[in-house]
Amino acid sequence: MNEVHLWYTTLHAAHTYLQRYRSLLDDAECERAARFRSEQDRDRYVIGHGMLRELLGLHLGEDPTEVRMERGPYGKPYIPGHPLHFNLSDTKDAVLIAITRNEEVGADIETMTRTVDHAAVSEHYFTPEEIEDIRAATESKRRFLELWTRKEAVLKASGIGIMEDLRVLRVNGARNENWITHREFMRMAAPTYHVQGFHIGAHHLVSLALAVPRKAVRAWKMH
Repeated sequence: MNEVHLWYTTLHAAHTYLQRYRSLLDDAECERAARFRSEQDRDRYVIGHGMLRELLGLHLGEDPTEVRMERGPYGKPYIPGHPLHFNLSDTKDAVLIAITRNEEVGADIETMTRTVDHAAVSEHYFTPEEIEDIRAATESKRRFLELWTRKEAVLKASGIGIMEDLRVLRVNGARNENWITHREFMRMAAPTYHVQGFHIGAHHLVSLALAVPRKAVRAWKMH
């Protein structure tokens, strides 16, 4: 499997499988799902984690309910002792799962329908070069979300997840030099990340980060 597999679905499309996905969750996942007050948030969690278990089961040749995952120090799940790597991302109305072998992968999805004051948020999370890039873009909201998903994908690939100051990570150049001094990022991250961006479905943007040069990407949409 010298490629990345992306699986994408909207909550609306996957709602038919909600009960099946719920039946695949372990006790801890069921407890977590039950803590969501919003039905949409609860359904999104069940769909994302049930879908992940189903796909991992297929790749591992195991019953999805028997797939055992552990978590890294910052919460990224993994399968101990196995070369399969994966990442789950969701946005308010969709779920994305990336699966590959032998390399850590980070993926992030965002919806273009999200309401966000991108100009104000940019001041807190983007470098001066990225802010200027967003201001100059013909579609500034789209450019904001493209850069946001790039940052998220890199941080998820590293296993760190969100950091206090995202302005130390610039992602809008043809080649981006990291100057992050976050101790755990320096310890866990790869020296370089290769980031690809996609438009998927009618309203969603996706970024994919890998520590190796571009792999072939295959994508499927669940209906």
